[in-house]
Amino acid sequence: MHPDLEALLALQAKDQAVTTVEDALRGLEPEGRSLDEELAAAERVLESAQRGIRDAQRRRDELEGKIASYRTMQEQRRQRLEWVRGAKEASTLMAELDLARSVLAKEEAEFLRSGDAVTEAEIKAAEAEAALDTVRAGQASRREALAGRREALATEREQALAAREAAARGVNGALLARKGKAPFALYPLHGDACGHCFTAVPTQRRVLIQRGASIEGCEACGVLLYGAE
Repeated sequence: MHPDLEALLALQAKDQAVTTVEDALRGLEPEGRSLDEELAAAERVLESAQRGIRDAQRRRDELEGKIASYRTMQEQRRQRLEWVRGAKEASTLMAELDLARSVLAKEEAEFLRSGDAVTEAEIKAAEAEAALDTVRAGQASRREALAGRREALATEREQALAAREAAARGVNGALLARKGKAPFALYPLHGDACGHCFTAVPTQRRVLIQRGASIEGCEACGVLLYGAE
C-alpha cells in the first residue's frame, strides 16, 4: 500500500461525512419553503382584505364628500329661488332642484351601500386575520421541530468539518492540492481503467498504481487512482 493512501482514504471518508450532512441540511429546505409559502399565501389574503377595507372606505368618503357638495348646491338653489321674480327663471330653478334631488337620492343610496361594503370588507379582513393566526399556530410546532433539526445538523456539520480539517493535516500537501470535478478525489482502479470515468490507464502507470508505488491522477478526469487490494 502506498504510504499516503491510508491518510487519503481517511480524508475522503471525512469529506463524505461532510457531504452527507450538507445534503441533509439541503433536504430541509423544501419543508421550510413549503411553510413559508403557506404563511405568505395567508398573509397575501389578509393584505388583500385590508386593501379592500381601504378601498371601500375611500369610496364611502368620496360619496360623502359629493353628497355634502350636492346639498350645499341645493341649498344655494333654494335661496336663489326665494329671490327669483320671473316665472321662467323660477321654473328653471325648480327643474334644477328636482333633477339635483334625484341625483342626490341616488348618491345617498350609493352611500348606504358603500357603508355595507365597508362592513363586508371588515368581516373578510377579520376572517383572513383569523385564518392567518390559525396557520401560524399550526406551523409553530413544525417550525420548532425544523429549527431543531437544522440546528442539530449545523452542529454535526461543524464537527464533521473539524474532523475533516484534522484528517487533511495528515495528507501529503501535493496530493491534497489536486482538484477534480468528480464527486470524490480518490478512486480505485477498475481493471485497467479509471474507477471514475473508465478511461484506460497507460500500462506503466497502471503497474505502479497496482504495486502501491504511486498514486496517479487520471489524465481524463483528474481523480487520484490507487490499486484496490
